[in-house]
Amino acid sequence: MPTERFTFTGHSGEALAARLDLPEGPHLATAVLAHCFTCSKDIPAARRIAARLAGAGIAVLRFDFTGLGHSQGEFANTSFTSNITDLELAAKALAARGMAPGLLIGHSLGGAAVLAAARRIESVTAVVTIGAPYDPGHVMHNFHDALEQIDSEGRADVDLGGRKVTIGRDFVESVKAESLTDEIAHLHRALLVLHAPRDTVVGIDNAAEIFMAARHPKSFVTLDDADHLISEAEDAEYAASVIAAWATRYLELKAPAPPPGAPEGIVRVTEADPGGFLQDIQSGPRHHVQADEPEAYGGTDRGMSPYGFLAAGLGACTSMTIRMYARRKGWPLTHVSVDVSHDKVHAQDANTRSEAKADRFTRVVRLKGDLDDAQRERLLEIADRCPVHRTLERHSEIVTKAG
Repeated sequence: MPTERFTFTGHSGEALAARLDLPEGPHLATAVLAHCFTCSKDIPAARRIAARLAGAGIAVLRFDFTGLGHSQGEFANTSFTSNITDLELAAKALAARGMAPGLLIGHSLGGAAVLAAARRIESVTAVVTIGAPYDPGHVMHNFHDALEQIDSEGRADVDLGGRKVTIGRDFVESVKAESLTDEIAHLHRALLVLHAPRDTVVGIDNAAEIFMAARHPKSFVTLDDADHLISEAEDAEYAASVIAAWATRYLELKAPAPPPGAPEGIVRVTEADPGGFLQDIQSGPRHHVQADEPEAYGGTDRGMSPYGFLAAGLGACTSMTIRMYARRKGWPLTHVSVDVSHDKVHAQDANTRSEAKADRFTRVVRLKGDLDDAQRERLLEIADRCPVHRTLERHSEIVTKAG
């Protein structure tokens, strides 16, 4: 996954640091990811979610809010309102590059910020919240003991997760005053709410309030045993896969024109896990799947194996070809199913002259409907005319070039 350093000017005129994670294949859409309270763009959950979305063709900009991570400025001088402005400016910087975002994703307080910012960014058609509070003031429980000092002195240093962070009076007053009820009710964007029932930082009741305040289209998906920071890799990857599948319904996905001689376009396969065998497969603007190997062979079994995809192609083509023929003939075929298995056999068993191993696909075709014997026999013959069957039977030429 290519990642670019990206900077833009924040609300205070200082430079904000960002990462732009780009698809290796066609760029179909762009998202902005807002991190959790006092976190940074580089927390594991943000990196993993961005990587999975990039694998699905969605570029992701993740940036540090003013005074956090690698961004300039002082967090003590920020407010919830300034966070919203930083989001708007991030979207504006992307638009200037011809990558206006269609999707906003916000984690924790970042989720509250994207709900407040969405209506101000015209290009956005979909919004995702992850563990977001319904009331932005919810974050004050993280530094409740310092509120008196902040009120009297204007700021205070607090310890959050082992890090010293300076909280200013403007931030406290802005989160106390902010209400998202109207913003959510008039969002006019598709909304996906992701939340873990066991989130001990922002309770699941917040997700219920956000969901109830929103109008359709809206969706809610539980993150099961995930913690608030989505620390476990499998939880972040699950969240990303849900977001990618959901977003394709609401984003305007733009794929490049197919090259001459390849009307179905290019299937792009990209390594997703250099430590294993997981692969992202993108075909056109809407089709994203993953390939892997079983755990016994060093994979994580999160997708079909390459031979599984080959068998699936043969089975699907067989079923389609039979259906097409029966439909044209007007025969009473009500259902088709095809089981395909693959193994290696000695070439002599496959009636070839070679003593090497040959591939054998065993195909079991089931036909339902009021068909007579002659019709059933004919449909089984037609199965052998499926284009993928014919491709596998004959020798194909594979040309490999350096990219």
